[in-house]
Amino acid sequence: MRRSDGVRWWRRGRGEGFGRWLLRGPAQVMFLADVRTGAVFCLALAAADWRYGGYALGGAALGTGTARLLHVARDRVEQGLEGYNSCLVALWCAVFLGAGRLSTALLAAAGCVVTAVATAAVVRLLHGWRLPPLTLPYCLLASAVTIAAPAFRRVRPHEAGPAAPPGPATGATGPHPDDLWRAFFRNISQVFFLDQWYAGALLLAGLFLAGRVVGLLACAGSATGILTAWALGAPAAGIADGTTGCNAVLVAIALGGVFLAAAPATLLYALLGAATATAVTPAVAHLLAPSGGLAFTWPFVLTTLCFLAAARSFPRLTARTPAPDTDEVRPQLPGTTARTA
Repeated sequence: MRRSDGVRWWRRGRGEGFGRWLLRGPAQVMFLADVRTGAVFCLALAAADWRYGGYALGGAALGTGTARLLHVARDRVEQGLEGYNSCLVALWCAVFLGAGRLSTALLAAAGCVVTAVATAAVVRLLHGWRLPPLTLPYCLLASAVTIAAPAFRRVRPHEAGPAAPPGPATGATGPHPDDLWRAFFRNISQVFFLDQWYAGALLLAGLFLAGRVVGLLACAGSATGILTAWALGAPAAGIADGTTGCNAVLVAIALGGVFLAAAPATLLYALLGAATATAVTPAVAHLLAPSGGLAFTWPFVLTTLCFLAAARSFPRLTARTPAPDTDEVRPQLPGTTARTA
């Protein structure tokens, strides 16, 4: 009797391949398919809390395994493209719902399986515009759980009513000089919901391990997030803890060298996108205030998709001749260096 592909996948000798796919999941959060970067990212998570590293790897494994069992295109699975959204979903559950609770582990496992389905749906919906799914599947799942969680005591046992409506920004707007360097690293660590600046330093080391360009783009994005937030008068606490500038890091990497070829013009475009995402972050947080005000990576997703769609009209950024009017409604995804749609 002929074995199915799913059975052959689990045969002896395939474990090493799956392990590499698994480590690429966390790395793809930052658009990289580098196994070493994924390992450093897991080390950074474990440095904050060993359970976070376990949730991240477990989430990537469930997302990748579910996609493979459903026969998703093998190249997507091998490159970790089916593992990074489930990695974020599992890690989000651990950080915000309590890593030590059985209900959190069960919810994270179920969420990772659903994320594989959501990823397929988002990829299909955005395929016509040749745009990447980014972290949109994670944002959809995390937002849905956040909104629904207060209604289920086994999910969120403590009392959690609607958040107070947002008011005017208060407090100091200029961070203390000693907080600036911590904010620089926290902008990177907050991509993975971590407050520890040293976790951000480890994550940045993982980026430089993959390549100097991506590391410098992350630094530029973090600096842009800090400067933009300060110039707009954001509260110093929001700048110092990295929650205001973390989306700027992702946007800078995405537009500066992943989905648009690295060049001086695209660098300026990427930094403009990073500044835009920083300004959009409190707007998203205010819109989601009734469910806790967590912006997740919505600012990054919205800004990057908008800027990528617009880039098709700017030949200077894509090194292509202007498309005919009839073709502008179907923009092509520019060449990438790490992640494809």
